[in-house]
Amino acid sequence: MPVMPGAEAFVHDGGSTGVLLCHGFTGSPQSLRPWADYLAAAGLSVSLPRLPGHGTTWQDMARTRWEDWYAEVDRAFDLLQARCDEMFVMGLSMGGCLALRLAELRGDAIRGLVLVNPSITADTKLFLLAPVLKLVVPSLKGIASDIKNDQVTEAGYDRVPVKAAATLPGLWRITQQHLAELKQPILVYRSVTDHVVGPGSLKLLRQSVPAGQLDVRELADSYHVATLDNDAEVIFSGSLEFIRQHSGVSTD
Repeated sequence: MPVMPGAEAFVHDGGSTGVLLCHGFTGSPQSLRPWADYLAAAGLSVSLPRLPGHGTTWQDMARTRWEDWYAEVDRAFDLLQARCDEMFVMGLSMGGCLALRLAELRGDAIRGLVLVNPSITADTKLFLLAPVLKLVVPSLKGIASDIKNDQVTEAGYDRVPVKAAATLPGLWRITQQHLAELKQPILVYRSVTDHVVGPGSLKLLRQSVPAGQLDVRELADSYHVATLDNDAEVIFSGSLEFIRQHSGVSTD
């Protein structure tokens, strides 16, 4: 299956600190590639996998489910960890949920998390109704390119495969059930205006994770795909500062 231009997976061999980046639902590595390049330029080892069914066609994605996406993140983590002394995991939207689930299962193997507009609950009617809608329609209008900067476009689908969307509640539920077990420091970037993920996800995170463990920073000039938007540099530099603060390994 041909991959969209720019949506290819990315791996960079750098220093002993590794960073795994997880893209979002119906998106692709393109939405996080500038972030990955920034961290790689700082001397870190970086892995940005392409989740199954993403970066090709929505029909291809319709044949996948959340377990497939998590399995790819898990596989990429193992490969990166094998050549690094410490690991950080970062994610956008659903990728933030995958990062949280990975941290729940990997525990001390992950030093910290950076999440951008993480999605950990059903914030829209689409996902609430998906289990029923999948029996009626194959796809609905897409959610990609929620970006304030009109000069930038996300390489994502213009249609949402309903069968794939109907599996997301399973990922949300199992992640929610174990949030209180997280011990890692978590940095969250939240767009003040987000047309994809509502306030419910951050509310759940705040209820489950101690305040001293969670640092939430607002993005005033970006929409959902903030990693490609006007506040991208704030996210990139902040995540590098977070790594330096919690790793103790020089990334200069």
